[in-house]
Amino acid sequence: MYRITKEFHFSASHQLSHLPHDHQCARLHGHNYVVVVELASATLNSDGFVRDYGELKPLKTYIDDTFDHRHLNDVMAEASTGENMARHFYDWCVARWPETSAVKVSETPKTWAEYRP
Repeated sequence: MYRITKEFHFSASHQLSHLPHDHQCARLHGHNYVVVVELASATLNSDGFVRDYGELKPLKTYIDDTFDHRHLNDVMAEASTGENMARHFYDWCVARWPETSAVKVSETPKTWAEYRP
């Protein structure tokens, strides 16, 4: 199986107000997010790629236009946890690129959430 990944970055605020009031994530705060999309295929296309990285530019545009420097509570229908964001980006990507196999989201350099069906 061939696998490729591409990393995207954005900054945004959010608040997980459903958590207890003394939980740090219940307060308004922000992160410098990292999103990594993974595509996988058993075969390569005629150019020798799983998919040309340039074809993933629409994800950068979507992130920049919809998420970057936004308040995620205003953008997402569900709680803006890393887990929900990973699933959201996976669903968005797989609708465009069927080779999408996983999406990871990082809120801090030491934490990652991943959605992989």
